[in-house]
Amino acid sequence: MTFAAPNSAPDPAPNPSPTPPIWTAPPKPRGSGMVFAIIGIVVTGFVGLLVLAYLAVGLGVPTLLIGSLLALVPLAMVLLAVRWVDRWEPEPRWALWFAFLWGAAVSVAIALIVDLGVQLAMAFAEPGGAPDEALQAVVQAPFVEEVAKGIGVLLIFAFSRSHFDGPVDGLVYAATVAAGFAFTENVLYFGEAFAEGGAETLGATFVVRGLFSPFAHVLFTACTGLAIGIGARRGGGAGVVGWFLLGLLGAIALHALWNGSLTFADDAIGLYLTVQVPIFIAAIGLTVLLRRQEVRVTRHRLAEYGAAGWFSPAEVEMLATPAGRRQAKAWAKAQTPPRIGVMRKLITDATHLAFTRQRIATGVASERTIVEEQGLLAAVVEDRRVLLS
Repeated sequence: MTFAAPNSAPDPAPNPSPTPPIWTAPPKPRGSGMVFAIIGIVVTGFVGLLVLAYLAVGLGVPTLLIGSLLALVPLAMVLLAVRWVDRWEPEPRWALWFAFLWGAAVSVAIALIVDLGVQLAMAFAEPGGAPDEALQAVVQAPFVEEVAKGIGVLLIFAFSRSHFDGPVDGLVYAATVAAGFAFTENVLYFGEAFAEGGAETLGATFVVRGLFSPFAHVLFTACTGLAIGIGARRGGGAGVVGWFLLGLLGAIALHALWNGSLTFADDAIGLYLTVQVPIFIAAIGLTVLLRRQEVRVTRHRLAEYGAAGWFSPAEVEMLATPAGRRQAKAWAKAQTPPRIGVMRKLITDATHLAFTRQRIATGVASERTIVEEQGLLAAVVEDRRVLLS
């Protein structure tokens, strides 16, 4: 796969001096990203309090605490994996917080409200009747939950376009939303298991949900995130909605397959090993390939800036390869005083610069993207000045 720019894409502006000067770029326009962050986190946090109150009333505070502590185990596993995926081009913290709170609060609230509505409708239609649990597991839960989670990822794309460059970003946001949803769902399942069957039932539920399938929701919602990321790389706009619907269809189908296998299978362990484990391994392989693609994009685009005089060949190697970054951080830690923070900022700014250049070179940039490029060049210049002073 090559990443050569189309003929219509201009080359990066040449560096006016072998040593990049300190200059002031045009101010970046204040977009809706930070406003969205504040409003989004406040709203999702409020919904989270309502969900917490609902769980406390339904389970009782002691049971809620037990379920929450156990749910932290699979949550930590998922978040560590997300951090590994997100290391190359880290997403902004506010966006990740919004994603987590959307999954843990808003998505759960939507699922609970829909489930209550279904139960009320069944009660009116057939007094004394109970909803079909298998139908709920294979049809209702996959559709409602994946739509609820997917809307969160789509909102992040809509209000934080500059931080949503491609499939890896979509995977990171989708996985974070799914981690939040799975955390609250696990609290509920663990609490109910303890309340109904004591420690023995709780232990069995923890093994199945916390150890055997901590990444289940991540796998489902990743379909939606990857699809939105592909749409973003192809130019964004209204076409992303089509990609979102396509990814959502895949997420619902995978979720239904997973729940159906647990509901109808005679040999749950055999099906887990022959169906669910291969799906998980395939997801790992795809993630590794996407990360390698990010490395190639970074190296190719920073080399263009290097040809224009913004980086030396050694700096491109340092900023665009895993080995170079490790050596750079080790050097920064050994300085007196240590400058690891500045080195990390330089790596982050250079990586964002490379992906901003990718949008320009592939013809999906806007005027805002050009301004972002100038701001990132200024940031890289300042990072180098502080680092070498």
